[in-house]
Amino acid sequence: MNKMVLVAGGAGYIGSHTTVELINAGYEVIVVDNFSNSDASSLEGVRKITGVEPTFVEADCCNKEAMRKVFEAYDFDSVIHFAAFKAVGESVSEPLKYYRNNLLSFLNILELMAEYGRKNVLFSSSATVYGDAEVLPVTELTERKPATSPYGNTKQMSEDILRDMMASHPTMHGIALRYFNPIGAHPSALIGELPRGVPNNLVPYITQTAAGIRECLSIFGDDYPTPDGSCLRDYIDIVDLARAHVVAIDRMVEGRSKQGYEVFNVGTGRPVSVFELVKGFEGANDLKLNYRVAERRAGDVTAVWADTTLANEELGWHAERELEDTLKAAWAWEKAVRGL
Repeated sequence: MNKMVLVAGGAGYIGSHTTVELINAGYEVIVVDNFSNSDASSLEGVRKITGVEPTFVEADCCNKEAMRKVFEAYDFDSVIHFAAFKAVGESVSEPLKYYRNNLLSFLNILELMAEYGRKNVLFSSSATVYGDAEVLPVTELTERKPATSPYGNTKQMSEDILRDMMASHPTMHGIALRYFNPIGAHPSALIGELPRGVPNNLVPYITQTAAGIRECLSIFGDDYPTPDGSCLRDYIDIVDLARAHVVAIDRMVEGRSKQGYEVFNVGTGRPVSVFELVKGFEGANDLKLNYRVAERRAGDVTAVWADTTLANEELGWHAERELEDTLKAAWAWEKAVRGL
């Protein structure tokens, strides 16, 4: 059984946490990253947590010849693709940048996998594919809605590419994990989310506000048709999410896939409002945040959360970490980064 995995984008937020969990599960990991939205400190964090130095190749997945060298040098059977740009707003203003990077990097990997006879591919998809769903929670059979951003569209298109590729290559297996809202940091505070510039995601904005880097947190809209008027989301702890990748790789490596292409929701199954998250952060860390209510933000759906039955039953995976612990870990990471 081949226990070597290529992690494309392995120095990023989700990639670095997944690398830790893969190493802890006995996998040998080859990390490829071009540091376009990450830096080498995350790999140092991985080494400190696991005691293992992951093999690292600095390369851009959009450069097919650079990737070919990786395929020639290492005999991995499985690939996880994280190498994508992920800022929804930026994708609206720079769509071609997103289509080129997110699709080309994935196409290169799939073409090389077919050429070199590599079997298993895990794609990081997103709950954005469900759009503003009419029935909640969403299952894997919930109809996908037209994407509201080029970023979301690259996720839908990549799912379709993976599905069609697996249909034409019967010896290969593919899984798409549809993430909900990943938050938090490793409990060691050695790796975590390190956004460049102004954070796009809620929790880094919360932690930076608490650290005094941002003056005030904006909550976009308090007039949604929800119990407290703010949006509802499914916030999944980053370590729980990373573990889901390990069991998905296990499933393919051990030959337990039931179809060539499979999709799983990865969330907690529990909706949490933006106000609840802010209050939860304050309570978990015994501090007060400066926040204000602002206008609704374009593209935000009212509510989305996961039905995780399929992942629970088929992968044997469950979200385990409590929200309070996740929010404590997020603040511990922010303090470690800022030297507070």
